[in-house]
Amino acid sequence: MDAFKLMKELCANYELEVYYLPKETGLSLIESTNQNDGRISAKCRDAKVEDLWSLTSFFGYTTQTFVLAVNLLDRFLAMMRIQPKHLPCVSLSCLHMAAKVTEEECDLASTDELIRIGQCRFSVSDLSRMEKIIADKLDFKSKSVTALTFLHLYHQIALSHSTERKDTLSLVKLEAQLKACLCRIAFSKAKPSVLALSILRQEIEAIQSADKLEIAQHIQRHLKIADSELRLWCGQVAKCLLDYASPECSKPNHKKLQWIVSRRTAQNLHSSYRSVPELPTIPECCWDESESEDSCEDMMSSGEESLSSSLGSDSEGTFFPAHLCLHKLRQYLNA
Repeated sequence: MDAFKLMKELCANYELEVYYLPKETGLSLIESTNQNDGRISAKCRDAKVEDLWSLTSFFGYTTQTFVLAVNLLDRFLAMMRIQPKHLPCVSLSCLHMAAKVTEEECDLASTDELIRIGQCRFSVSDLSRMEKIIADKLDFKSKSVTALTFLHLYHQIALSHSTERKDTLSLVKLEAQLKACLCRIAFSKAKPSVLALSILRQEIEAIQSADKLEIAQHIQRHLKIADSELRLWCGQVAKCLLDYASPECSKPNHKKLQWIVSRRTAQNLHSSYRSVPELPTIPECCWDESESEDSCEDMMSSGEESLSSSLGSDSEGTFFPAHLCLHKLRQYLNA
């Protein structure tokens, strides 16, 4: 695609991104929630996003699937008040919805397999029902404009304008950095175009490319992104990537995780999945509704452990969550 068409597509997506942003008031309420308040906290949300990362890698799904799933999750959580015990069904529904849009049909995991591997205690009908609720509330019909949309466009624009013989911007690395950022709810408040440009700027500064820095500055001027806004998110991105960096993760194993379980464990997983009854009807509580704390107490109950403590993922550079990359992968791969 030539430079003119790329810039035209960039502007079109820039105009649309506002329609796919989570409500900032809802995100702020989640950030201000204590873990023992009986509501979704930032820590709870971040842990579930890391679970989605693990499942995405386990099933061989693309980065696009993961990013879209996180976008759907954040938009729904910022709109609806739900109990932490209901979060597994919501997050898995978002992943399944995203995969059906972005993955080839032959690569899709079946719903029952997704539930069993995710170690969730709800039925296929529960998942289907939750997908309908999410799709209805978000008016979701197809793909969304996300930070990955802009990251790919920025990368293509940089390639089309670059005078360097060898491209030093790795799209795989940029995607890994984006996934690391999305594991923190704070980045859900950033405009996708700004977050993607912040990640690009950080990588350009790391490789010290004056040629590509000029391209990034041109993109910033074209989209009229304020210097103060870009500096703010560049600083947040730099801090996030520094936190995720670890010398022990510098040489990751990019092979897909092979999850090996004993026959007894497999039987227990199978039997527990089959024995779970259908969950009751799910009341829908919005953030702006003045309902009591007990109004949503009996929606659903999942009871499963976090995948972060049972599943791993293919670590990507030094940007994969350290506690997943080091402790969990070492536990399962070196056992």
